[in-house]
Amino acid sequence: MQYLLAILLPPLAILFAGKPFQAVFNGLLWIGGLAFILLPFVAGQAAWGIAVIWALAVVHGRRNEARDRQLVEDALRRRG
Repeated sequence: MQYLLAILLPPLAILFAGKPFQAVFNGLLWIGGLAFILLPFVAGQAAWGIAVIWALAVVHGRRNEARDRQLVEDALRRRG
């Protein structure tokens, strides 16, 4: 679900991942990209694509962070 949100509304996906400052900058990039897509500029498509890729990377990273945190907690529990 988060990956779909990252494709459709990248700033919102980043905000839900707990990174509000990145969400603001991504939102500026995404809105600028959408504005330029309305005009026949390739830069708008590139900016929109970068915003989506950025959001997908943040969502993926959040999932990895949660998995890594769980692995560390399990290792500490077994050790102690």
